[in-house]
Amino acid sequence: MSNTFISLEKVSLHYAEDSRAGVSKIDLSIKKGDFVAIVGESGSGKSTLLKIIYGLLAPDMGEVFFKGLHLDGPHEKLIPGHDSMKMMSQDFNLNLYARVYENIESMLSNEDLKGKKKKAADIMKLLGIEYLANKKIIELSGGEQQRVALARAIITEPEVLLLDEPFSQLDALLKTQFRADLKNLCDQLGITIILVSHDPVDGLTLANKMIILKEGKLIESGRPEEIYSNPLHIYTAKLLGNAFVLPAEEARILGIRAKLNTVMIYPEWVQLKSSWGSKSYRVKEIFFKGFYEDLLLERNEIELVAINQKPGIYQKGDKVQVQISRYLEYSY
Repeated sequence: MSNTFISLEKVSLHYAEDSRAGVSKIDLSIKKGDFVAIVGESGSGKSTLLKIIYGLLAPDMGEVFFKGLHLDGPHEKLIPGHDSMKMMSQDFNLNLYARVYENIESMLSNEDLKGKKKKAADIMKLLGIEYLANKKIIELSGGEQQRVALARAIITEPEVLLLDEPFSQLDALLKTQFRADLKNLCDQLGITIILVSHDPVDGLTLANKMIILKEGKLIESGRPEEIYSNPLHIYTAKLLGNAFVLPAEEARILGIRAKLNTVMIYPEWVQLKSSWGSKSYRVKEIFFKGFYEDLLLERNEIELVAINQKPGIYQKGDKVQVQISRYLEYSY
């Protein structure tokens, strides 16, 4: 417990209008400097959990601790939210007709004007937006506005940065850039970041700790690579890796000697090669993905997906040799 920064003990919160919504009996510990991703489907309780950690919502049961001390909820503080934390909202909360540097500097007091300007300049340089300093917010793109909002959030040097779906309004290129910004902040400044996302890629690429929520319950947590490679639940595998699931009897038809009820296979575990143990499949459909393509394969009316890293060499109707390199079994 000595290195635990934030901890939740049996935390539950349910909404009166929908008793199924909210979170149930969440136990969680976060270390200082962690990059945590809370991942789950829409309605799984992700945003509720984030607001409880920040102090915007109070749990019905259980308790939240920050540095070993009780974290006050909204009924215990005049202004909800923890002073050592910053939550970045999706609407950015920027003054559209003020300049970039004015938006950022406005977060600091006027006690040291010279230091205030230097600090704002340093933050803008860190995020690569110094060239935007004199532009008005209304003149910026969505991605540029998001960087300004991030600068505002971190200029007061919070110990924890909370982000609720920060990539939802960004295109693929801006999303990649913003992910790099967040990773840099966590590494260089040591800020603990807690991010909520419905996109598992955010957790897999950024986090050192991933939390999987389903229907308000924490079903597993750990390092992303460990959860991905050996998920405890089929739900997790389908959420993170486009996994497909077969009943054991269908898996046996494909030559998989399953002992439990259900088999899970990731597309990358379906290898296209002719060797001992390989089986012949028909290419039912091809989905071009750029430098690779997904092949929808069929054998005995059972479908699998394989990744082909040499696009164009197969046509619909072709027969291919397939070997399943790995699979996981589940008892349900």
